[in-house]
Amino acid sequence: MNLFREKIREKIADQPLQAALDANAEKRIRGRITAFASLPDWRERRQKAHAIRAEVIEHLDAYLAQFIGNAQKNGLIVHHARDAAEAVRLVLEIANSVGAKHTSPLLFAKAKSMVSEEIGLNHALEAAGHRVVETDLGEYIIQLRGERPAHIITPAVHLRRHQVGELFHEKLGIPYTEDIPTLTSTARAVLREVFLTADIGISGVNFGVAETGTLTVVTNEGNGRMCTTLPPVHIALMGMERLLPSLDVLALFLSLLPRSATGQKLSVYTQLIHQPLAGQQRHLVIVDNGRSQLRDSSLREALVCIRCGACLNACPVFREIGGHAYLGADGSLAPYPGPIGSVVSPGLLGENFAQLAQASSLCGACKDACPVDIDLPKLLLRVRAGETGKGSKSEGVGIPGMLKLGLGGYSWAARHPRLFAVGQRMLGWSSIPLPPFLPLPALTGWGFSKNLPKPSARPFRERWGSIRQQVESEQIDREVVKPGVPVSLSTSLPVYSLIERFTEELTALGGQVYHLHADELPEKLIAFLRERGIDRVETWDNLPALTAVDLAKAGIRVETSAPDLAVGISGALAGIAETGTLVIPGGAGRPLTASLVPEIHLAVLRAADILPSLEQAIRLPEVASAPATVLVTGPSRTADIEMTLTIGVHGPKELHVFVINS
Repeated sequence: MNLFREKIREKIADQPLQAALDANAEKRIRGRITAFASLPDWRERRQKAHAIRAEVIEHLDAYLAQFIGNAQKNGLIVHHARDAAEAVRLVLEIANSVGAKHTSPLLFAKAKSMVSEEIGLNHALEAAGHRVVETDLGEYIIQLRGERPAHIITPAVHLRRHQVGELFHEKLGIPYTEDIPTLTSTARAVLREVFLTADIGISGVNFGVAETGTLTVVTNEGNGRMCTTLPPVHIALMGMERLLPSLDVLALFLSLLPRSATGQKLSVYTQLIHQPLAGQQRHLVIVDNGRSQLRDSSLREALVCIRCGACLNACPVFREIGGHAYLGADGSLAPYPGPIGSVVSPGLLGENFAQLAQASSLCGACKDACPVDIDLPKLLLRVRAGETGKGSKSEGVGIPGMLKLGLGGYSWAARHPRLFAVGQRMLGWSSIPLPPFLPLPALTGWGFSKNLPKPSARPFRERWGSIRQQVESEQIDREVVKPGVPVSLSTSLPVYSLIERFTEELTALGGQVYHLHADELPEKLIAFLRERGIDRVETWDNLPALTAVDLAKAGIRVETSAPDLAVGISGALAGIAETGTLVIPGGAGRPLTASLVPEIHLAVLRAADILPSLEQAIRLPEVASAPATVLVTGPSRTADIEMTLTIGVHGPKELHVFVINS
């Protein structure tokens, strides 16, 4: 038995793992269904999204040229990496240029990036003497354990709370506890110092927007914003295929990605990064590493993937074995697990991971869950047939020789209908049990972990005539949905005003909304600060109906980027009613840190600036012209430990929005 099969049996027998995987699948699938219920035309959206991504892949060179040109105009330093070794070398060169000004190893604050896992970046940086700290809670946990991610979205999906409690007790020296908020607060306290002192921040990129050169980074905890905002140098790693044509199209994908990944209408933080911040250097490393070859292969549809992880949650195989069972022929762990990983890993990294495609029931659940409608069963079959995207093709990788012989015989018989029918009748009439009759069980699992059904003595083609008549005689009433026409799940939903909808959505996410007139704002906001005993804040220079003079008269000092400030005050370019989101641009006099570093974020929003949808908000000219814009949807949050929602991770624990009417 090879290592892959041994690992599968080991994971199936691991009861704590089974409990963890079951909890993840149940909550993720339930959350996804609930989130998509608020998007009645999601089927049309996923088809449109697939067409857009396929068109980008088809004309990738042109989109890359446009994206790179605009990113460079924006002030980003763009690098190209042909393979993993070159990507690592480029990051080390950037580090060396920064390190020339230091006398000690550099500290890297790193947000979640699957590309970094793919290229082995952490190991290379540590081998060069640098310190790399994963800052996503799940990634931080598995880094302390010396492990790799077990899921694209939830890296520590395989762990239970007692394991995290034991880990933090051993590694961080805290008293043993299984209380998830306490464990989360501990990570917040430890990692806050990393954010504030890091020399370089590293992040992934969810989408690059060609028409504007925008980097889109989607997170919930706030660590992604910390890594891209606070360090003097930011390095973004992006797979070369992660492009979209325009900001309008980005809005479509932002309606699909968080719903599929975490069951949210919109993630807490969606960053739209255009330029370096004042005094900052931004680098973008665009990674090929097999993507060009994959694009020219029969597996090119895999490049449409937006890395939401929905196919992992839906897959009955992943739900039994978890991400750490996906081993290559040499025993190495695949960087991408699950159905999409079983195509992408061999497609990018070669035949070593081709056997992963055998870990699939081909039930189609992954295709149904995919928000961009990738035909994963078809791609898995192509990998099974020996197509890996690396320029080679075998007769089927990871398939035992006896099974290949049996499949070859079956294929030959199936091409001769009369012979096939005779063989089927003979097996159907036979009283000999099939597993002992065939030499497959010991080699493939058939008869042990799988059922080998006995063929019918009467072929289906002989029974089809009567079945067809029965089907055609029945009247089947179906509601036909015309393509492109949104489907309404209910005709009796109440109609809310924009202000009421915004308030309802944000309140449901744990935010607080206050409605008042402009002349009431100074008194109400200052009363809030006094009630909390706060006399120091970070704030924007210009806020609607509130000035620094108002704060000074009340004895409240305005400071800049002090790490111990409890409150930050920002304005908002707009509010989005459908998701309860604030659109907050950064720039001179509008520090993004005010909405990020303090534990409490106060935002001032004009009622007249509340818009119905993300599509309308993202078209505002200032969204594209600001150095960076963040979409804030509630307080920071995580569910990385046992899928238990915890409010307040690296970003603010509280969000209070003062909606003013002029």
